[in-house]
This record gives sequence, C-alpha cells and structure tokens, in this order.
Amino acid sequence: MKAYLDNAATTRLDPEVLEVMLPLMTEQYGNPSSIHSYGRAVRSAIERARKSIAGILNAAPAEIFFTSGGTEADNTAIRSSIETLGLKHAITSRIEHHAVLHTLEHLEKTGQIQLSFVDINDQGEIDLGHLESLLNANPRSLVSLMHGNNEVGNLLDLQVAGDLCEQHNAVFHCDTVQTMGHYRHDLQQLKTQFIVGAAHKFHGPKGVGFLYVRPGLKINPFVHGGAQERNMRGGTENIYGIVGLAKALEIAYRDMDIHRRHIEGLKVRMTEKLLASIEGVKFNGNSGQLEKSLYTVLSVSLPPSDISDMLLFNMDIAGIAVSGGSACSSGTEIGSHVLNELKIDPDRANVRFSFGKYNTEQEVDYAVEILAELYQKERIVI
Repeated sequence: MKAYLDNAATTRLDPEVLEVMLPLMTEQYGNPSSIHSYGRAVRSAIERARKSIAGILNAAPAEIFFTSGGTEADNTAIRSSIETLGLKHAITSRIEHHAVLHTLEHLEKTGQIQLSFVDINDQGEIDLGHLESLLNANPRSLVSLMHGNNEVGNLLDLQVAGDLCEQHNAVFHCDTVQTMGHYRHDLQQLKTQFIVGAAHKFHGPKGVGFLYVRPGLKINPFVHGGAQERNMRGGTENIYGIVGLAKALEIAYRDMDIHRRHIEGLKVRMTEKLLASIEGVKFNGNSGQLEKSLYTVLSVSLPPSDISDMLLFNMDIAGIAVSGGSACSSGTEIGSHVLNELKIDPDRANVRFSFGKYNTEQEVDYAVEILAELYQKERIVI
C-alpha cells in the first residue's frame, strides 16, 4: 500500500482541472499579446479566469495579478511595496516561509529597511500585543505575517491583525498560500493590502499563482520586460496554468464544506491513533488543536529513538510520503527554522503529515501502523 500524506508540499492535480487545461495546450496555443484570432482566444481565456477568481474572493478582476507561484507573489508584494511606497520599516515573525523571511532579511542587509520581529510563544502563536507595540513605535510599516503556518499549521487571526494594521496606517501583506482554497476569503472584509495564492496547493497546476492588490494601492512591477498583467509582470502568461488555477479554486470553493469535513476527520483519526499507539508522542505548535490550526496539517513530535535519523527514509521505503518540515527545506542539513524557533528537542524526530481530499482512512491507518512498527522494532532512547 502507498499513502501520499504531503499535501502541504503539493497536491495531486484534479482531473477536472486537467480537462480545462488540455485545449490550451493543444488547440488554443496563440500568444495572448498577439492581435490575431489565435491570440484573442487565449486572451479571453485569461480574462475569464481572472474574473472567476475575483468573483470567488469578492474582489474586482483588476485587483488580481497572475504570477509563477506563491514565492513570486510574496516577493512582488514585499519588494515592490517597499520600493514604491517608500516604507522604511517592516515587521514579520521568525517562523514565516522563507519566501517572506529571506526577502525581508535581504532588504535589511542591503540597507533598504529596518526589520523587527514580533514575539512568538513556545507554541508558535503570534504575540498580537507585541505587534501593537511595534506598530505604535513604527506606525507606517509593512507587516508581513502568514495566515496558516506551512510547518506546524498555526492560524493567525486575520481580523485582529488587520485591525491593528489599519489603526496604524500599516501595509498588511499576508501569505495565504496554505489557506487559499481551504478557507473562504472575503477580500471586501479582510483588511489586507496583499494576499497570495499558489494553484498547486489546492489541486491545481504547478508554476502558477496570483497576487491580490487592494485597490488604490499602486506599486511598480517586480518582473520587468513586458506590458503583460497591465504592466505589472513582464513575460508571456502561463495560459493553461492560469485557466487551471481558476478551475481549481472554483472546485475548492464548490466542494469546500464536504472536503473539510472529510479532511478534519482524517486529522482527528490520526491524532487519536498516534496517541494510542506511540507513548510520548506530542504535536508541534497548535497542530494538535483542530480549532487553532490548519485542518490539513498535523506536525508530530516523536520520542527520541535509534530510528530518528532514518525515520523519513524508512517511511518512504514503506510507500508513505511525508515531510520532516517545510518542503522548501527538504534535503538540507540546517533543519527547520520553525521548529528551531519553537525550541523543539533536537533529539526528537518530527514528521509533518498533511492531508487532502483524495486521502482515505485506510492511508491514515497504514501510516500510523508503519510508524508504530518502526518504533516497536527499535530501542526507544530514554
């Protein structure tokens, strides 16, 4: 048996999405910047996709800009807003995705901004009182905080954070890569200037995403070289990716309630079975608390054991795909910056299980069974 439980890294493409993409790969292959009928046909497809996404998110089509994914969208929001709006101070946390963290650290290193870090507690929760203090001292700042942490699943209260930013005339950028397509976002209600999405996190194609920019906020492009995306992003558009993105988001919203109930059931099932099967198991951050974390992510901390160093390898051999943390850090020796900030015992093995609509109870049961067998075969280190 096999079990793919790494959906926070990427998801399986929905067949309905592939179906709408195929004609744009084989028949409608014009360049959308061309004025002839081939070009006009695909230009129309892009604008229909933009209108669809805007309608789903309660935004205007002119507020949606297509990118190559979440990382480019984050970089565009951060770098372009600082450059265009003249911001000199930014606030973030040390457990953000590297698309945000490394970008801001680079801007600080090159002298373009002063960077402040909001406090977090041992569970990885953002100290909103400290955020308010930082904004009192630096009212016109860029605030960049993610909605759902990609490693431990902690959720940020967007309403409270947005209110604080609004009160202090701050620009609020929120990385919503892990929540887009899994939670409903009403952009008329959220007090964010920028949010982002990546199609492959909700059963769409890889290599395409979008940036939402609140109306009235004019920023310069991050990628130069053409007039595409209303002069906001140079380069020929990823047409079939864009159409696939729109379809994937449409399906996600259409079936969200059903899939959420199913996925929540899988997470609760795994949580209970792990607690019953492995003595000393813990859950990182708030991931063990369904109401405080992504329902798609369960970050598991396992007791020290002789198998810790080879745990992911042994699970892979058994046909189980999981992550030791963020997928973007896979294969490095540095380890997870998020788990380091949470002061997780380095002798404990950490596994991130992440669930999607195609997962089954049988896969969850198999993963727990294999994990328990691995621990039973080896000497647990006390």
